[in-house]
Amino acid sequence: MRPLPLLSLLACLISLSPAFAAEPAKVLFSRPSGPAPLESRSIGSYARGCMAGGMALPINGPAWQVMRLSRNRNWGTPQLVDFLERLATDVRAHDGWQGLLVGDMSQPRGGPMLTGHASHQIGLDADIWLTPMPDRTLTPKEREEISATSVLKDGVREVDPKKWSESKARLIKRAASYPEVARIFVHPAIKKTLCQWAGNDRAWLNKVRPWWGHHYHFHVRLQCPPGMAGCESQQPPPPGDGCGAELTDWLSPKRWTPAPPPKKPVKPPPEKTLADLPAACTEVLYAGTSGPAAAPIVPLPRLKPAGAGQ
Repeated sequence: MRPLPLLSLLACLISLSPAFAAEPAKVLFSRPSGPAPLESRSIGSYARGCMAGGMALPINGPAWQVMRLSRNRNWGTPQLVDFLERLATDVRAHDGWQGLLVGDMSQPRGGPMLTGHASHQIGLDADIWLTPMPDRTLTPKEREEISATSVLKDGVREVDPKKWSESKARLIKRAASYPEVARIFVHPAIKKTLCQWAGNDRAWLNKVRPWWGHHYHFHVRLQCPPGMAGCESQQPPPPGDGCGAELTDWLSPKRWTPAPPPKKPVKPPPEKTLADLPAACTEVLYAGTSGPAAAPIVPLPRLKPAGAGQ
């Protein structure tokens, strides 16, 4: 395999083409249907990067099934695939789960996505549904149409006890217990429920961070693998369990009050192009092809509207 830091001549020429320089990076990275044939590596940061040598999580496993197959987003680093397989097996053996329904990971070469996420770009993020896997293999049609179930009460920022269960708490705790996990994102109401449930064993709560949405699923983010040059980890979360003032602020009305409309129309920021990503992402994008026209095209994702389930 070629060493990743050396951009190929073809990639350099493509990156200088005015037409492709202006094309949004999310469009370019939506096209390849397979991984870059390079050594496995996460490049850049979770929200600004790409992935070389990606690996697909099999769509069916002994304790998991992949959802939304048309998106072709079941790709990650070997470390992420290994983590998901171990987590699924462990929660089935120890935490009362039939298995996991796995949502979006990354595209075959990572990078920005057309819809749905700002992160998930370097093969170290994955969404796991809070809906348990059924005891049968779902059809491709079911995987497109079944919605994940919100665990919130309608119209309020509270967990519905009819939709919540201790097994969901054990699942999130299990995921947070792995040393390679950097963060887990959940709705603030879920974080509050976990804080109340945790008892004296609270160290794992440090990794569980409140964030918008995430009441249909939770989002797992791994740390950059040790020694992986060019992969940019986040700073660790602040010390403590995060169950105090920070969580109170997240659940306060000010966080959820819509901002007043701007007095003047706000011009949207320009779309990110390939030049906005780390330089090595150009080679990742075009590795194994003979140019942009040769890049395999995959169908555009058929996503449900935000809030309609994952």
